[in-house]
Amino acid sequence: MVLFFVLALLAEIIGTIGGFGSSVFFVPVASLFFDFHSVLGITAVFHLSSNASKIYLFKKGVDKKLLIRFGIPSIVGVIIGALASNYINAEKLEFSLGVFLVILAVVLLVFRNFKPDISSLIIPGSGAVSGLTAGLLGTGGAVRGLALSSLALGKDSFIATSAIIDMGIDLSRTVVYGFNGYIHKHDLYLIPGLIVIGFAGTYAGRFLLKYVSEAMFKNIVLLLVAAIGISLIIQKL
Repeated sequence: MVLFFVLALLAEIIGTIGGFGSSVFFVPVASLFFDFHSVLGITAVFHLSSNASKIYLFKKGVDKKLLIRFGIPSIVGVIIGALASNYINAEKLEFSLGVFLVILAVVLLVFRNFKPDISSLIIPGSGAVSGLTAGLLGTGGAVRGLALSSLALGKDSFIATSAIIDMGIDLSRTVVYGFNGYIHKHDLYLIPGLIVIGFAGTYAGRFLLKYVSEAMFKNIVLLLVAAIGISLIIQKL
C-alpha cells in the first residue's frame, strides 16, 4: 500500500498543476490495486478532500458565472452516469473518450486563439459530458480541462472554478455510488491517508505553479489531456 499512496500523491500534484483534478491520474493508479467499482467509490471519496483543499487554496479565483453554466449540467450528467455505470461497457467508452481527448487537445493546441462564447451551448454541453464521464468512468476532469482551457481563465480561476464544479460532481456521485454498493467497508481504512495526500499534493502543486506562466499553464493542461487520451487508447488496443 505504500506504493499506492506514493502514486496517489504524484497524481494529486500533477492534477493540481494541470488544473483539472487528480482523478484522471488516480483512477489508472487505483485500478492496479482494486476492482473497477471499488476504484469508483474510492476516487469519489478521495476527490472530496482533494477539491476541498483546492477550493481553500485557490478560492480568490472563482468564476461564479462559469460555475452556473458549467457546474449545473455537470451535476446532472454525473448523476445519470453514476446510475448508468452498472450497465455500460466501460472499456469501449474509455477507448472512444481517449480518441476524443487527443483530437480536441491537438485542435486547441494548434488553434490557440479559439475562445467560444461562454453563453453558447459549448460550455453547458461540455459540463454535461464531463459529468457523464465522471459518473461512468470515475473521471471527467480531462473533458472539463479541455472546455475550460478554451476560455481566457487565469491559473487560479481555472483551478478554483474547476474544483468547485468537481466538488458538486463528487458529492453527487458519492451518494449514488454508495447506493450502488461501490463504497466498501474494507476499503475505508484508505480514506484518512488519502485525505492527507489530497491536501499535501494540492499544496505542493500550488507551490510549483508559482514558477509556471499562464501560457505555459494552458499548454500543460492540453498536453496532459492529450497524454491521458493516448494512454486510454493504448490500454484498450
